[in-house]
Order: sequence, then structure tokens, then C-alpha cells
Amino acid sequence: MARPDKATAVAELRSEFEGSSAAVLTEYRGLTVAQLKELRVALGGNAKFAVAKNTLTKIAATEAGLSGLDDLLAGPTAIAFVSGDVVEAAKGLRDFAKANPLLVIKGGVLEGKTLDATAITKLADLESREVLLAKLAGAMKAKQSAAAAVFAALPTNMAQLAEALRAKRAEAGE
Repeated sequence: MARPDKATAVAELRSEFEGSSAAVLTEYRGLTVAQLKELRVALGGNAKFAVAKNTLTKIAATEAGLSGLDDLLAGPTAIAFVSGDVVEAAKGLRDFAKANPLLVIKGGVLEGKTLDATAITKLADLESREVLLAKLAGAMKAKQSAAAAVFAALPTNMAQLAEALRAKRAEAGE
């Protein structure tokens, strides 16, 4: 029979897995409490960073319908439950890991699919959502401007063609 505090911890972890769009598993061995606090501040509102027991995390992940995390749950594990922008959270973790090599990104899960550490790094290398949306809007505006230029050129070209035809006929004496 499970102890009530462990059952509560599993329920909390399961709700975090179900309520987040991604979860990144890290190893935090050797980091101080101050460094972990600094990481939580760096993640801001995009993610919740929590230390969890591996056995309870395995149970919660299974109950949440996630598989493939068993290999990642070895050693001291902390999980960043991402509720905001996944790319921004991955960038925050990557940058903190560069500054503090004791933080090791093990992998994670994004929308039910298991990711390894290199996939998390590639995700962090993406531009933010706002930048991608701005680029998309710019590309769409450029296409509209090009279409407007083509449509505006048609009457102008037609008028120039009619004038050239009139001048040619005038020369020919018609």
C-alpha cells in the first residue's frame, strides 16, 4: 500500500505532466540551492523546475500516458515542466547548462514524444515564436506587395503598349 505522501507526490507529478506541453529532464548533481534558484528565475514563467524522485516520476509518467522516460530517470533528476514557450524554456536550460556545466540535460518529452539531449539542444537553437511569426508576417507582406506591383503594372504596361501602337500608326500615316 502506498503511503499517502507518496500518492500525493505522484498525483502532483502526473498533473504536471498532463498540464504541460513539454518536460525536460536534467541532472542537477553538484548544483547549489542558490544556483537552482537562479535557474528557476532564468526559466521565468515558461517552466516550473522541480526535483523529483525517479520512482515516483516513473509512476506518474506511466499514469500520464508517457513512455520512454525510464532510461532518462537515473541519478538525481530534476524536471522542467514547460507550460509556456517550449523554445524559450529550452534556451534557458541550454544557456544555464553552458554557464554551469554541472546541470546536464538528459532529454525530455514534447507533446507525448520522447526527445534526447541533442533534440532538446536543437529545439533551443530555434528562434523564438515571436521571431518566427514576425518572419512569416514579413514574408506574407512581401508576397502581397509583389502581387500588388504586378497588378499595378498591368494597366501601366497596357497604356504604354496602346501609346506605342498609336505612335506607330501615326508614323505609318493611318
